Amino acid sequence: MNKPSGFTLIELLIVIAIIAALAAIAIPNYTEYIMRSKITEAVATLSDLRVRMEQFFQDNRTYVGACAPATLAPLPAATTNFRFECTTACGGAAGNSLTATTYTLRACGISSMNGFEYTVDEANTQVTVALPAGWNGAGNNCWVTRSGGGC
Repeated sequence: MNKPSGFTLIELLIVIAIIAALAAIAIPNYTEYIMRSKITEAVATLSDLRVRMEQFFQDNRTYVGACAPATLAPLPAATTNFRFECTTACGGAAGNSLTATTYTLRACGISSMNGFEYTVDEANTQVTVALPAGWNGAGNNCWVTRSGGGC
């Protein structure tokens, strides 16, 4: 008598169900992990710009003109994920946020990070202005780096 070898259909369906359940958990977590890694680009650049703004102020006793090219605090070029601005709102049509004693720097999400907007000002007030759907914590006085609203 020969014994049949191989897998039965029921065994294959159980394996497929287990793989589907794992994928349903892993894929959303991985997607959030990738977004969180891109957020660090924005907050690190804003932190660096804030230091440069303070250096500019120490040299000139004003923030006016600080974001211009060829100064100590020029705005960096846009990356694949964020655009950096010295404006009152993202989009470029807004007014300049620089005065003699105040400034607001913005990181505006583009492409896959569209909807994210972070700011920092002369008092080092870090604000999450906007977040995309599914993320909590817009308006927090911190930079939200997790979809649950954690800073």
